[in-house]
Amino acid sequence: MDNNLLSGLGDLGLGNLEGMEIYETQKADADRNIEREPKVQEVKEEDLLFDKSFTCPVCDKDFKAKMVRSGKTKAMSPDIDLRPRYEYVDVLKYDIIACPHCGYAGMGKNFAYLTAGQKKAIRENICSSFKSRTVDPNQKVYTYKEALERHKLALVNTIVKHGKASEKAYICLKTGWLLRGEAESFDPQEPDYAKKKRENESAEYQFLKNAYDGFIQARASETFPICGMDEMTIDYLLSALAIRFGEYDTAAKLISAIIVSRTANPRIKDKAHDLKDILAEKVKERKANE
Repeated sequence: MDNNLLSGLGDLGLGNLEGMEIYETQKADADRNIEREPKVQEVKEEDLLFDKSFTCPVCDKDFKAKMVRSGKTKAMSPDIDLRPRYEYVDVLKYDIIACPHCGYAGMGKNFAYLTAGQKKAIRENICSSFKSRTVDPNQKVYTYKEALERHKLALVNTIVKHGKASEKAYICLKTGWLLRGEAESFDPQEPDYAKKKRENESAEYQFLKNAYDGFIQARASETFPICGMDEMTIDYLLSALAIRFGEYDTAAKLISAIIVSRTANPRIKDKAHDLKDILAEKVKERKANE
């Protein structure tokens, strides 16, 4: 039997087609389908940013700062202490707006709001000594080093202007989170990886401890919402930080209050239950080591 399934077409005047592959057309179609599939483009941090113009409320000069495009980032599960996490970008690097001319810096939502007395204090204590910076128009992203510098600049400005305890605590909190993000970006293959990681963890601890102390003070003296957080969210944050610092009794009281609260939303109650389990493990570990 002839292995050519199309043999005999010569009788029809189509002998030149007798050797064709039966599935040649289908294969070609498959190849074309592959070609038609859109190529997945790698998302870069710079793709999620844009330059926004600002006018400094202290020196009245104009400048631009990089901001994250709203709606372009994809949120991932936050850390246990509410540190936000997003794909492709650490949004915390872009929380601070800093004037490169005079050195005034602050959180985005507070940047433009200063009293006359606060402006005077900043001019006398910050601007008089600040070395202006040249902004690179070709810079695409902020490095962690630059972001940390901006956060520290915002903190010292807030101290100088006698800002609320909550504002200082919030900057400390975000600076601690930023240090954690930087540590996660370190290359474990680098010779000084262990040393750099220890240094970052130590600095993170100090900033978070100051955030903890500041929020406790704010909770007792300020009205809610505090830094955009309601009472239950603040209590959850404080309980997570209290566990970090070994203050288990304080954490237990705060967690219990959230769980039995009639006003706490289900999401924060679920997180409080998770935190309760973590606390139980920590208490167990402490007793085992005593």
